[in-house]
Amino acid sequence: MPVNDRTNVPALTVSGVSKVYHVRGRDRKTVAAVNDVSFTVAPGAAVGLVGASGSGKSTLAKMITGSERPTGGEITFGEVAVGRLRAGGLRRYHHQVQMVFQDPYGALNPLHTVEYTVMRPVQNFLGLSAAHARERVAELLETVGLTPASQFAPKLPHQLSGGQRQRVLIARALGSDPELIVADEPVSMLDVSLRAGVLKLLAELRRQRGLSLLYITHDLLSARLVTDEILVLNSGQVVERGPTKQVLQHPQHGYTIQLLDAVANPFVASRGGLGGSAPHDSAAQAGSPANGRGSK
Repeated sequence: MPVNDRTNVPALTVSGVSKVYHVRGRDRKTVAAVNDVSFTVAPGAAVGLVGASGSGKSTLAKMITGSERPTGGEITFGEVAVGRLRAGGLRRYHHQVQMVFQDPYGALNPLHTVEYTVMRPVQNFLGLSAAHARERVAELLETVGLTPASQFAPKLPHQLSGGQRQRVLIARALGSDPELIVADEPVSMLDVSLRAGVLKLLAELRRQRGLSLLYITHDLLSARLVTDEILVLNSGQVVERGPTKQVLQHPQHGYTIQLLDAVANPFVASRGGLGGSAPHDSAAQAGSPANGRGSK
């Protein structure tokens, strides 16, 4: 049951959001994990939040999905103020916004079959009968490439590969027929040989279903496969943003350049990018992945 026509789909808007944690101890220190971050994920768009561990990207994901509340600023999905939601409101919100977790090994209950895992959101959010829910689960497993569905439905997590487990997590996220998927490092724990397949799946689902996607990663190059726009986070702040191709080919901030230098980059032949001159050393030193001290 693919959903291609998503009219009146709300946008996710993050407006001046900050998150401060209080550290236990006599000195009562505080840590600003996120500091005055603003961006929008328009209907059908794919935005990447990129940064090293400690940059604040996963803290943002927790606030967007409602498991953490902002210290300042506001997150809205259409007219819904996410930070003000309580239990019932959060349940309705999660009908529209779902998350794909980083760890395909820890995010699945080892005692539950694939069918049970994917069926829970189908029944909870769509209210289908058991028979129709099983049909829907089979469709979702086929959609994410676990075919034939009848072969995978009765399996337990330990009987699946890492890539197959991640596809189960994606199928589970699709179970509520969401409008926005927040994917938090969805391929970081997979073998390199499996990553491209999962990223291609996310891109295809976005195109076929009209989904909005917030893709969170430390890897700028993986973001090129699924995003239209990139925001680079360092120590809880956005230090660079722009269209994905532009940021990859012509990075402006020193922190972005260091993230690109950390991987083999086919788009940038030198630190100055394609057709550009190398930035001054002072700019290259403006931000360092090692400087991040917030929550990942």
